[in-house]
Amino acid sequence: MAADKDPLTGDPVVQQFFGDAWPAVNGFHSMLLDEGVLRGLVGPREVSRLWGRHLLNSAAVVPFLPERGRIVDLGSGAGLPGVVVAAMRPQCEVVLLEPMERRTDWLTEVAERLGLDNVVVERNRAQDVHGRLIADAVTARAVASLDKLYRMALPMLRAGGVLVALKGEKAEQEVQDAKSIGKKWGAGVAQVVVAPTIAGVEPTRVVRVVREVAGVR
Repeated sequence: MAADKDPLTGDPVVQQFFGDAWPAVNGFHSMLLDEGVLRGLVGPREVSRLWGRHLLNSAAVVPFLPERGRIVDLGSGAGLPGVVVAAMRPQCEVVLLEPMERRTDWLTEVAERLGLDNVVVERNRAQDVHGRLIADAVTARAVASLDKLYRMALPMLRAGGVLVALKGEKAEQEVQDAKSIGKKWGAGVAQVVVAPTIAGVEPTRVVRVVREVAGVR
């Protein structure tokens, strides 16, 4: 097991925040702690900040997601935010879409070990599922700039579906740069929202955009 010096480990406020999802999220933390670095899923320096920088950061998208329906986590990687979303939205089908085999193997192991029966792991690229995989929401974290993300994510969304992307300090600039691409794919006005989780953890910037019209490009 990797050394865990994360100051949030064992903090009851974290457990309270996750509520009913706590057993699955805590189990996911343990798996990342045990195998994340070894399997190339997280960097060595991330071990001591899994809770604040990764798990709580992932949870910040959840209030912007539907409580039922299909959510696609685009480029799921280690399972951030997709596994956290699946734990916190148990009534949704959560598709973890990831092109790399070693990562889909990991995601399958995680879903099985944590008992997340609402998870579907699919090894594929976004452009290869367009027209087949239709979602009520798409999530993305550290996948691509927003103009590229629009091209990958918006074709998956039904009319009224929402893209929720975790972004950094340049979120507002990315929104401006991607405006024309979003319009081509039927997107409405993108909102940049500061999404807090617990006291002492830096809030997350979330870009939220609804696909108002499907089938345009």
